[in-house]
Amino acid sequence: MSVQTQQLGHLLVNKGVISSDQLRLALQEQQKNHQPLGRLLVGLGFLTEAIIRDVISENLGQESVDFSAIIIDPAAIKLIPKDIARRYLLLPLSIDLPIKQLTLAVADPDNIIALDQLRALLKDEYTLVTQVASESDILRAIDQYYGFELSIDGILHEIEPTDMEYQTLQAGANEFSQPVVRLIDALLTEAVQQGASDIHFEPEHSFLRIRYRIDGVLRQVRSLHKSFWPAMVVRMKVISSMNIAETRAPQDGRISLRLSGRPIDFRVASHPTTHGENLVLRILDRQKGIVPINQLGLDDAALTTMKLIIAKPEGIILMTGPTGSGKTTTLYSVLNHVNTESINIMTLEDPVEYPIPLVRQTSVNEATKLDFVNGIRSMMRQDPDIILVGEIRDHPTAEMAFRAAMTGHQVYSTLHTNSAIGAIPRLLDIGILPDIMAGNIIGIIAQRLVRVLCPHCKYAYRPDQGECTLLGLHNAQLDSGLTLYRATGCELCRHQGYSGRRAIMELLKMDSDLDDLVARRASIRDIKQAAKDKGFRPLASDGLRRVLQGQTSLSEVARVVDLTDRIG
Repeated sequence: MSVQTQQLGHLLVNKGVISSDQLRLALQEQQKNHQPLGRLLVGLGFLTEAIIRDVISENLGQESVDFSAIIIDPAAIKLIPKDIARRYLLLPLSIDLPIKQLTLAVADPDNIIALDQLRALLKDEYTLVTQVASESDILRAIDQYYGFELSIDGILHEIEPTDMEYQTLQAGANEFSQPVVRLIDALLTEAVQQGASDIHFEPEHSFLRIRYRIDGVLRQVRSLHKSFWPAMVVRMKVISSMNIAETRAPQDGRISLRLSGRPIDFRVASHPTTHGENLVLRILDRQKGIVPINQLGLDDAALTTMKLIIAKPEGIILMTGPTGSGKTTTLYSVLNHVNTESINIMTLEDPVEYPIPLVRQTSVNEATKLDFVNGIRSMMRQDPDIILVGEIRDHPTAEMAFRAAMTGHQVYSTLHTNSAIGAIPRLLDIGILPDIMAGNIIGIIAQRLVRVLCPHCKYAYRPDQGECTLLGLHNAQLDSGLTLYRATGCELCRHQGYSGRRAIMELLKMDSDLDDLVARRASIRDIKQAAKDKGFRPLASDGLRRVLQGQTSLSEVARVVDLTDRIG
């Protein structure tokens, strides 16, 4: 740590990390050995390098780096030669290509000469962002990352499948020297960089299939020899704190890492199959998880309705849709919108996916007998203003959620139904009485995700009469030169024709008229007609709005929403 000796010593004393006596001893020792003060303090056992790193980073207002919880981007390593990295005690961590930004771990952020040399080497093509790390951590990481193959293909060529089985269990071996460790790191990094939401490891009779779910669609990316799988599954169980000896029962785990310069969590689930354990990792990217509600893609009328729904201080707000439809993301965005110091928000989730500042978040835990019912009962004694219940699955949970809503709390929850209005018969089926629902449901939001057309290769065409009928257009509009788009595929979208996803929603805001229909057990058709008379717009209409705006294709909307009602 080459911050000037006097500055570092006073800084550590002022922070209460070491005493004045300890500093005096270290300075006396420095006069004999002429070593950096930080190294001497660590050698004397007064503190650890991690503490020095964190104190310096806090003082400089910079992030510190924990190499045990980070995966280095191989593309960044290739930019800087090993001798330069070792000479200036720095390590490239990640590249953000769109904005040409290179993030580095450095032992001394004040070393202007090193940064100037680096800019000259890179010909000023990248903006440099520094994070503080300890000297020994950087040297150890340089030996690791510059000494071994990091690409997936390179790692696979480096080893024979028969050598893989128990390499992760070799005692005393340098963890990073084992190819399976680097292979798992490389696969996780590749999946995150490609924008995957899930990684599937699927053993078959004679091979291992690896698939990524990107934009809601599974794509096979690798097929490996079956012999690779035992070591790979052990490695993933180790880093996700699962029991490596248990292979016949399902297990759940969690991995927290830093990839591409940001924290990424992986929710890991194993499941026994006839060919071995199937492993699925759900990627929880906090950077993508929470967006402002005005960036959810709602038009002005729907955004106004959304704000009116969440403005009511008591009652229950339901979010509906199938698994993977973005319900949790939207709920977190709404919570983040209302989150201030003046209100107490508490959540009960299975499990907590994205941490939010100020919000008291709790995971359902079978081991401590904390289920949704007991959790809601406990939270109501914590003086909450807003309660989020991860999911309403059964009558006891629904009953407790409505009881919380009836006693002056605003309650958010999710429900598995196909539409917003479909939530009402679902709640009846669970056992909630109509007169309990009436007056206590503020609003119901149904959501799906549609893929967005790649802007670089989408193909413009004139719609035919059938497509105009689906869109609710007449011949006069057809003749006016209306343009729609369909997917083609190019290098930039990996020949898929789509890149990214957007939410389409239907928002049902309850009022006294709709409450009256619910209380009288009116038919779904009557409730839907009454809602439409008040401006309710179903999912299909919101999806077709995206088609007319050129954001997605008609076939993509038809993939996720039933459009048959619009024919005829």
